[in-house]
Amino acid sequence: MSQLFPEATTRNQAPYRNDVVGSFLRTDALKQAREDFNQQKISREQLREVTRQEVKKLVELQKKHGLHAVSDGEFSRAWWHLDFLAELDGMDWQETEIFNVNFTGHKPKGQTVKIVGNIDFSDNHSFVDAYRILKEAAGDYPTKFTIPAPNMLHIICCVRAEDYQPLPQYQDEQKLYDDIANAYIKAMNKFYEMGLRNLQLDDTSWGQFCAADKRKEFEARGFNLDELAEKYVALLNRIVDAKPADMSITMHICRGNFRSSWFSEGSYAPVAEVLFGKCRVDGFFLEYDTERAGGFEPLRYIKDQQVVLGLITSKFGDLEDKNAIIARIQEAAKIVPINQLCLSPQCGFASTEEGNILTEEAQWAKLDLIKEIAEEVWG
Repeated sequence: MSQLFPEATTRNQAPYRNDVVGSFLRTDALKQAREDFNQQKISREQLREVTRQEVKKLVELQKKHGLHAVSDGEFSRAWWHLDFLAELDGMDWQETEIFNVNFTGHKPKGQTVKIVGNIDFSDNHSFVDAYRILKEAAGDYPTKFTIPAPNMLHIICCVRAEDYQPLPQYQDEQKLYDDIANAYIKAMNKFYEMGLRNLQLDDTSWGQFCAADKRKEFEARGFNLDELAEKYVALLNRIVDAKPADMSITMHICRGNFRSSWFSEGSYAPVAEVLFGKCRVDGFFLEYDTERAGGFEPLRYIKDQQVVLGLITSKFGDLEDKNAIIARIQEAAKIVPINQLCLSPQCGFASTEEGNILTEEAQWAKLDLIKEIAEEVWG
């Protein structure tokens, strides 16, 4: 029993009291193999074998550091989102001069995706094999798998892209939303069939909707962001409502995470009522490591979802003060019951293959601290 919260309980389903967003710093062996593959020095099969070996090592490290479900660290992909989106049927990679959002520091490589046909999901998508690698490494141990949220496809292709022109079949935009939902439901069911029970949808669109400057930019181009938010929640709910009963679906909301920099800031207040009040995911992983995300007050709209407080930064290696983090959990518990709260880093350690600016040792020290705090708070 927790001395801080006598009513606090442990939790044996996702999201967990001590959890993680999902991506990990790429190992030297994996970085070298991907570079060799890009330079055509090794085959795709050889790259897969290195990836398989490195995921296996990562799985064992996650177990050692007390994670209740293990991820593949996103080792099979370059981007947290574009790889998945580009390989959907009807989608294609696009090279650009610059990335389509401006980060505060480092600049990502110029790539994006474009709608070129009917959106769908096929079993030959590379993420099927990526999950297979994870499942083989994990065996009977619970797994967690991350993919971009469905509205990321829409916001990248139809909102951020200022030259977007809908294809004839998508002149009625509802048809596009229908196809995106159906593709995601197919993907979800495929991963479930392979053994996945813990799916996380990653999302930076809400972070932009929270930012006053981004809202002003989009609205100047004719977008009604309140209407768009309602459409995005409806899209998410179609997928959540179709999930198997024993599958957990969570959503991670981010304000950008590339080489320890970000691209948006602002309180959750502009989206809290529609997102927290209406979206039926099992839990939200929320960025709360800096003042960029504002205070906990918008959490008053939370219904029965778990709230995973991202109070530990993944952007830098300095270790947080344990007592300060516990104090913030106590503050959040004034708004959301303690048994609806969990703890994690604010984001992954490597949302792209380049990774954030911290060491692997610091990465694991962060997770050890989260576990220690979770045990003290929830027992």
